[in-house]
Amino acid sequence: MEIVFIDWLIIAAFAAVTIGVGLWYSKRASTSTDEFFVSGRALPWWIAGTSMVATSFAADTPLAVTGLVCKYGVAGNWFWWAFAFGGMFTAFVYARLWRRAGVVTDVELLKLRYSGKPAHWLRITRAVYITLIVIPIVVGWVTKAMLTVLKETIFYDSSADTLNAMAMTADASAVAASNSDSLAWLCVLSMLAAVALYSVLSGMWGVAITDAVQFVVAIVGCTIFAFVAVQAVGGVDELRSNIETQFGDGQAFAFFPSFSSEHPWLPLHIFVFMLGMQWWATWYPGAEPGGGGYVVQRMAACRDQRHSVLATLWFQFAHYGLRPWPWIMVAFAALALHPELRTNYLADNNFDPGVGYPMLMRELCPPGLAGLMLVTFFAAFMSTISTQMNWGASYLVCDFLVPLFPSLAHDQRKLLRASQVISVLVLLAGVAVSWLMVERNVSVDDAWKILAALGAGTGLVYMLRWFWWRINAWSEIAAMFGSLFWFLILQQPAVQTSLFGRALVTEEQTFFVASLTIVTWIVITYLTPPETDATLVSFYRQVFPSRRGWSRIAALVPDVQPDRDLGLRVFAAALGSVTIFVALPAMGAWIFGDILRATGLTIVACIFGGIMLQLLRVIAPSHSKE
Repeated sequence: MEIVFIDWLIIAAFAAVTIGVGLWYSKRASTSTDEFFVSGRALPWWIAGTSMVATSFAADTPLAVTGLVCKYGVAGNWFWWAFAFGGMFTAFVYARLWRRAGVVTDVELLKLRYSGKPAHWLRITRAVYITLIVIPIVVGWVTKAMLTVLKETIFYDSSADTLNAMAMTADASAVAASNSDSLAWLCVLSMLAAVALYSVLSGMWGVAITDAVQFVVAIVGCTIFAFVAVQAVGGVDELRSNIETQFGDGQAFAFFPSFSSEHPWLPLHIFVFMLGMQWWATWYPGAEPGGGGYVVQRMAACRDQRHSVLATLWFQFAHYGLRPWPWIMVAFAALALHPELRTNYLADNNFDPGVGYPMLMRELCPPGLAGLMLVTFFAAFMSTISTQMNWGASYLVCDFLVPLFPSLAHDQRKLLRASQVISVLVLLAGVAVSWLMVERNVSVDDAWKILAALGAGTGLVYMLRWFWWRINAWSEIAAMFGSLFWFLILQQPAVQTSLFGRALVTEEQTFFVASLTIVTWIVITYLTPPETDATLVSFYRQVFPSRRGWSRIAALVPDVQPDRDLGLRVFAAALGSVTIFVALPAMGAWIFGDILRATGLTIVACIFGGIMLQLLRVIAPSHSKE
């Protein structure tokens, strides 16, 4: 990929806007921790929602989707599409509950919902676990993905090609590869320094506003590149013909996987787990059942409950409905132009076909588009990193330092200084993990699945704690540590072979970890005493969830009027999910010229979406500031 003046101009303009926004909001973010972590709870829904989407659109995402399509066809995306069910429930059922709780982080909810030493230490442990394990893994895989993009584009080492490598000595080839790696790392570290600068200076204001700008840049760049990639194959019809000739039986394009084939790309039991269990049983950053992480942080930053609902709803539609097809089309173009992406994977499961995305960038991007695509990945990368920094710091400040040193809560100057320092430490931890992932050649979609397996079984307790009074702090402790325990046990090849007669794929492992974890925390719930009535009454008064599951506590406070529209909200969430799952194949049908099917699916999606929007008017009326 050759970078010319116009490309450098695009990159410079992007850098100037990003740093400029950070400097603009630096004064406002320095007034309090509320301003630094939740923008003074003043974000409009469209900024908060777009910030959520931008965070989930990282440098790793197009590469991971390319890998999934190369391995399993379109249906491979059900690994993350299935989380739309949970996302819609978060928007319609949980968003207003989180806003009523008035927390800065999701972990802070623990001090409202539970009491005593178990709650105190659960909060501290959870904050450390997410900040020092989960967030570094996320930073690690997006950094690894950014390194892959850079090494396959502007720092591409042509000596790595087979024909060229044959003409070089082994030492010369190794030196060339080392130089490429060093330059890529230097570029990534420069971007991380820029992110650290504007994140530390501007807090959530700078993060959210730059996220919105970066998302627009990223989605425009990916869409244009998808068009260029398809045209390079010869158009949509030629692309489809090429893929079907290479791989046969239509499995590559099937929205739902084919199970009648002799060798299904996506086996039935794995698909059933993805669609039927993963979305409610597994905790996963950005798709936490019932909401969590940076999603809760954005909801907390919204102006009111209505804005919180709208922000989360916009996030779900943009995340699942707006973004996937440009990535999928590039993945198919990569398969058509480089069929070895799939054949190499089939020959060696350690091969990562996600590399096909940056390969096409290198081969197809003309001047101008090259700069735009690099900025697209810079934007995706930086938006995710800035969120992880601010989010991680919010845990260690609000849920670790303050509980251990309560006097700090009254010294905003010290808390702000600690927030800025900890933001940088979170970033450094992520860089260390990214180096390990590069050294061990962990693919992006494999990292996704590992993190999903690590949080398997915890999702249900996070959803039910709002609607079942009997859940206590020990329930969450059992879920968190039970998930880790069963994950480590089932990771052992000897255990898998002795119990199942073969090695388990990641999705199978996640299913068993989730099942065992759920049994573990339910048993512990009944073996331990419930929370005190005083704690439960205080929580019920503040959040006033549905009376279902809280009837014993509700009887103690008859003056509290709980929500009475839970059924309506669940119905709206179901309609929203169906709308997305009909709209996705509708878009595919329009792209591939199946006009009749596209028209029918579009009409159905509009009907379901229209009913959902009418329900939204009732659930979150425009005149309500509830």
